[in-house]
Amino acid sequence: IMSARRFLRLSAAAAAVALLVLAPHGASAQQIPSPAEQRAYTGLQQAAWRGDVQALDRLLAQGKADLEMRDANGRTPLQIATYAKQRDAIRRLAHAGAKLDAMDVQRYDAVTIASVADDPQTLALLLSLGASAKQTTSPYDGTALIAAAHLGHVEVVRQLIAAGAPLDHVNNLHWTALIESIVLGDGGTRHQQTLALLVEAGANLQLADRDGRTPLQLARSRGYAAMVAKLEAAGAK
Repeated sequence: IMSARRFLRLSAAAAAVALLVLAPHGASAQQIPSPAEQRAYTGLQQAAWRGDVQALDRLLAQGKADLEMRDANGRTPLQIATYAKQRDAIRRLAHAGAKLDAMDVQRYDAVTIASVADDPQTLALLLSLGASAKQTTSPYDGTALIAAAHLGHVEVVRQLIAAGAPLDHVNNLHWTALIESIVLGDGGTRHQQTLALLVEAGANLQLADRDGRTPLQLARSRGYAAMVAKLEAAGAK
């Protein structure tokens, strides 16, 4: 029989997953522009969503376009283009002076949007244009790296590490990227690879969760043998 304490811990982890990934209309989830919002977009927002580079060029040439205009969820045109994976539009907006590190009302920036979407091509573009992988983002006071590790987005994790994302940032759930790859992962190949990348990059193996459990203890408790072996080989306790 599952203890009450273990049930509560599992419930908290499940709630965190639901808020970030499974609740597209939840207050704490990233919110892709809805069909109604898409239809309502005009001007720069519409051109960004559609990737209409000619319209963007025309609007930018007029010198009256507000690069930092916000929709109802605080998304800038550059963030709208990021959700839509319109990389030419992102490039145009960035070159025109759009802020790469702006955040929407839920405190998501373009880097985190691309990371959660498992969109390494758009992420690579944003980073090449000067966007930061180091920002504290989201209602969880997390980072793009924590979000990507949680979801097992291996190539995204690789890019964020190379871009200097903080390996040992602790969010307000008291979890690091390494811990999230375990407690919010499924123990499968993608999360094993994510954990390996973090370990090899030098993530702190001893930072514990709010209950004092280390990554190794968390992996053991879940029966994730491959993760346990990787952590033990790296000297985790």
